[in-house]
Amino acid sequence: MLLIEKIVIKGGKTLKGTVKNSGAKNAVLPVMASTLLADGKYKISNVPDLKDVRTMSALLNSIGSKVEFEKNSLTVETEGYNNLEAPYDLVKTMRASIYVLGPMIARFGYAKVSLPGGCAWGPRPVDLHIRGLKELGADISINKGYIIAKAKRLHGTRISFEIPSVGATGNILMAAVLAKGYTIIENAAEEPEITSLVKCLKKMGAKIKGAGTDRLEIEGVEYLEPADFRVIPDRIEAGTFLVAGHMTGGDIKITNSKPEYLTAIINKLRKSGAEVNEGKDWVHIRSRGKIDPVDISTAVYPGFPTDMQAQWMAMMSLAQGTSVITENIFKDRFTHVAELKRLGADIEVNGNVAVIKPVKFLSGAPVMSTDLRASASLLLSGLVARGITNVSRIYHIDRGYEKIEKKFQDLGAEIWRENEKHIT
Repeated sequence: MLLIEKIVIKGGKTLKGTVKNSGAKNAVLPVMASTLLADGKYKISNVPDLKDVRTMSALLNSIGSKVEFEKNSLTVETEGYNNLEAPYDLVKTMRASIYVLGPMIARFGYAKVSLPGGCAWGPRPVDLHIRGLKELGADISINKGYIIAKAKRLHGTRISFEIPSVGATGNILMAAVLAKGYTIIENAAEEPEITSLVKCLKKMGAKIKGAGTDRLEIEGVEYLEPADFRVIPDRIEAGTFLVAGHMTGGDIKITNSKPEYLTAIINKLRKSGAEVNEGKDWVHIRSRGKIDPVDISTAVYPGFPTDMQAQWMAMMSLAQGTSVITENIFKDRFTHVAELKRLGADIEVNGNVAVIKPVKFLSGAPVMSTDLRASASLLLSGLVARGITNVSRIYHIDRGYEKIEKKFQDLGAEIWRENEKHIT
């Protein structure tokens, strides 16, 4: 018998108050990997206390770094590497572990990295990472589940991605900063998390042009130096709390936020009937008491983020009319639909299109998280459902949301963690 945690929610509370947005998971992980590019001591601030951050810390420690985490700050000391391998036991739990591949091959000429794991839904292959590193001159093979990369020194080249992959852009960018000559990355990802990584690398001495565009130009340098860096706010966490405010008929102010990262989400929320105001580092949402149906199509940044699709679906299940969601980024990212239906949602899926018909109310039920953002959609639904909702397999949500039940409690929600028995 094994005891594992679940989140329990008693729905029906209107959320009101102020919540502080955490640092961005998808920004801090590549920044942590970038510390492999130069010996020395780094201090990274505004770091969310997440399972994925702990996993990356363990991975860096296994390579030979010394990572200390205290009060949302990371100190990383990177002298004395003794193991240029990212083992399966760590990498299998987090796809972002692949970020160490570029820095290791660029700095040391060798890397052995397990093929990554993470969320269970949909194929997210590492082909673009491997292809890009090969174009930079790396000799890469895959043996017994490991990527093995070798190169005396990488050489600059022109790389054009078939799709603007955030992960591949970050990995190739970190490899190219120490490559000999010039590298141009075309069809690069434009997400704020990539712009953040560029700023970090430039603080370390990298020469990069084109941040925030789909074309990055990198002039390789001989060496980099350690630098301190502050992680940008998490736009997906902010978006999740904005949706929570609207769904519950609430009034929420989100601080430590960047409204310019949230434009697509804010525009859709306004169309759905919410009042949204913005400041330099805050966003405020006030519900007007009803949710109008609004269709979305997920797209690469600055479009509507795929990481907000599940949360939007939860909200649309209570809209005053039918809405349509088209998922254009990943295949099979509708695993949350079955669980939302258990709560009473009326959703039909055909390929990459989901049609959400309105229901008068949702009802509490036991549900199971299938991935990180699906977990958020279940919590949001539980906040408005009648009765008690039990959400199991919450290790998914702990990968990407820092103390989320505590933040919801501070806004007035009845939500808590319990142990549940699990027969093994």
